Formats: sequence, structure tokens, C-alpha cells
Amino acid sequence: MCPMNPTLEALVKSYLTNFPEAAAHAIEGLAPDEAAAVLESLSPKEIGPVVERLTPHAAGAILGRLGRERTQELLEGMSPRQAAVVMRLLEDAEREAVLTGLPDDAARKLRALIQYPPESAGGMMDPRVVSLASDLTVREAVTVLRRAPRQALYYLYVTGRDGVLHGVLNIRELLLAGSDEAIRQYVNPTVVSVPVDMDREEVARVMRSRGFIALPVVDEAGRLLGIVKHEEVLDTVQEEAFEDLQKMVGAGGDESASSPVGTVVRRRLPWLFVNLLTAFMAAAVVGLFEGIIARVTVLAVLLPVVSGQGGNSGAQALAVVMRGLALREILPGFGWRIIIKELLAGLINGVAVAVVCAIAVGAWTESPGLALVIGLAMIVNMAAAAIAGAVIPMTLQRLGRDPAQASSIFLTTVTDIIGFASFLGFAVIFAPLLI
Repeated sequence: MCPMNPTLEALVKSYLTNFPEAAAHAIEGLAPDEAAAVLESLSPKEIGPVVERLTPHAAGAILGRLGRERTQELLEGMSPRQAAVVMRLLEDAEREAVLTGLPDDAARKLRALIQYPPESAGGMMDPRVVSLASDLTVREAVTVLRRAPRQALYYLYVTGRDGVLHGVLNIRELLLAGSDEAIRQYVNPTVVSVPVDMDREEVARVMRSRGFIALPVVDEAGRLLGIVKHEEVLDTVQEEAFEDLQKMVGAGGDESASSPVGTVVRRRLPWLFVNLLTAFMAAAVVGLFEGIIARVTVLAVLLPVVSGQGGNSGAQALAVVMRGLALREILPGFGWRIIIKELLAGLINGVAVAVVCAIAVGAWTESPGLALVIGLAMIVNMAAAAIAGAVIPMTLQRLGRDPAQASSIFLTTVTDIIGFASFLGFAVIFAPLLI
């Protein structure tokens, strides 16, 4: 690759150092080859903070073009968790080659992290955690802490010589204790830890309910493996929210703005076919009422009004229920209460909207019969949509599926079919008032 102009290189270094977040966004906007050319002549210390802030897909694509040695240098300067995220994106052969060239300790930590799913506590944790052996004296414990890296100090976890977590130590009690006293007498055995295979949503719930800035991660034997930091949980909650939002409309939960076209097509196309099928189902319903539409053509004009209001009512219920499921607000056995509440809300809102809509349609068409038809259809569809918005995500969860998975597509199907069927069905029933 061609070296950069010295002035441009100095400008780039200053930008990367002072604005790593903005620099990461700017680099993601470049083609991988161009981004690699920008980073090639810079030191790992200068670009490490930027690479850590890149999306995993972008980081994997760029590092794959920097060469093995350069990639190893960068990974050594990154946090273990972020390095593990990037390593998962490399091909197996390339990943193994990079790991082989890393120092033994760094390679061992990365291999351990890569084996855990990224959505688990193990995939989120930072293995750099300082623990104190329970048989240390206060003087020895203070010496250990003074030698420890600052980024590894959160809470003072105490373990046995076998690595099993025994408890947590209050730093104030440690500083006030006698130098030759054993620290075990000051250990608080009541320590909240999370298993290494716990789902990240549950980890976030535990941290939110406890208000901790870090949580220890343990294996089946209770051995301390690492910690999950508060900032990692915040990032996870944000990622989970965006994933749910994307899944609700049939996009891939792991998609990003920089995802390759092939990935985008594979994630979206199946749900587009599902959406196409449901659209034909709604069209088939309309086809059953061709006769009344041919005689009262204004019905075709008003169809989107009914289905659209039903869609809005259902989307409101869906958003609230999705939030309740994510925050564990909906306890087992209480789903029916949510359904009844949404039904009542849908009916009340439906009546209010129906009155306004009927007045508007009556004034526009000068047809009391048409005003009656659209009013009744609006009540039925908005109530049904509210029920569907509550039932669909809870049903998906009961079936062991992600409640967010294309919920809006299924909801749209319900609101379109019921909206069209109720509006045109009432039109057939009250046809003498319309013709």
C-alpha cells in the first residue's frame, strides 16, 4: 500500500486520537481496502481505540486486509472481549493462524472467550479480573492490588486457591484492618454472580435490579472466570433493542449498515416471501367482495383507512407487550389480563376513532349508510388489532421463539384481513343503504 502524505498522516493521527468514535464511523463509510490503507501506516496504539469502536463486520473486513502480523498487533492492543468479537468473524484457518502468532497468554484468553456464544455472559465478559486469595494477609492483599492494572479493578473478589469465588471484600474494611490480619474474616460471602452461559438479557436484568457496575462470571464449579462490566451491559441492551426492532419488520437481528449485500438478502428475503403470501391472503379476502365493490366503488377508496387504523392500534399494543416481555413485567399466567386490557383499550379507542371517521365519511359522501359501515368496521378492526398485538408476541414466546421475530408482519396480516373482511362484510349486510 502507498504511504500517506506526512501532513495528511499527522492530521489522521490527530483525528483518531481525539475523536475515536467519530473516526470509527468515518472509517466504516469507506471501502475495506481504503480503510485498511488509512490504518496501515499508523501504530496499534493510535488505531486500537478506533478499531474497538468499529462494528464487528467492519472490523473483520478491514483486519482481513491488513495482513496477519498487523492483525495480531492490533488484537493485542484491543480489549479481550472486542478482540474475541472480531476473531469470530474470521475464517477458521485465518483465525487459527492469527491465534498461533499471539503470545500464549493472550491466545489462551481469546480461545476461551471464542467458545462462548456472543449473546451469553461468557461472550460478554472481560477475563481481566483481579481476585484475592482468601488465605492472604491484609498486607499481601494490598501489595497485589497495587500491582494490578487499573482497568481490572472493580470489586475486590476473593477466591480460594482453586479459583472458586468465596465472596467480595469491602475496600474500606481492608484499609482499616491490621496488616497481619487474614482477609478471610472480612469477606462478605453474599456475592451476586452470573453463570457463564446466562443469556445477556438476563444478565442485563440482574445488573439493572442490583445496581452494580460489574458482575462476576463463574463456571459450573463456581470458579471466577471474569467480569461483565456495566458499560458492556448498556451496549448489550442497546444492541438487543435494535435487534428486536429489526426482527419485528423481518430484517436480520445481526444486520448492520455495513453488512454485505449477500447477508442482507439472506436475512430479509425469506420474510419478504412470507409478507408476499400474507398480501395475497388479504387480496383474496377483497376478491370475495368484488360484487359490492363494483357497485359501490368508493369502498375501494376507503379500504386503506380501515386497515391503516387497525395497523396503528395493533402496533401500539405490540410495542407495549414487547417491552413487557423484555423487562419481565408480564408474569406467567397473567397474559390473559394483558389481552383483556388491550381489548378494552382497543374498543374504546375504536369507538372514538369510528365516530370521527363516520362523521367525516358521511359529510364527504353524503351517505349515512357508508358512515355506519366504516364506523362499525373501524371498531371491529381496532379491537381485533389490539388483541393481535398482545397475543402474537406472547404466543411466539410460548412456542419458544423470539417474540420480536417478524411480529409486525403477522400483525399486518391480521389487521388487513380482518379490516377488509369487516368493512366489506358490513357493506354487504347494509348494501340497501349504500346503493
